[in-house]
Amino acid sequence: MRRFRIKPGGCMPSHTNTVEHEQYVLKGRAEVGLGEETFQAEAGDVLFIPAGLPHWYRTLGDETYEFLCMVPNKEDSIELLD
Repeated sequence: MRRFRIKPGGCMPSHTNTVEHEQYVLKGRAEVGLGEETFQAEAGDVLFIPAGLPHWYRTLGDETYEFLCMVPNKEDSIELLD
């Protein structure tokens, strides 16, 4: 399990992972891109990201976007796409 925090005005660039992962949003809001889709995520939401699917995040508002990311017990590698 990993814990991520993206400060207000911050982002995580488009990237892929070699393993699927599930995320639980703890606080804040963000615009999230999953493949060709874009939506808003906020506290209490759960996201499923399949292995190999490009995804990115951009915070919305004045609060830090914070989430837990659960990954299988497998080796993971991340490839930045931007």
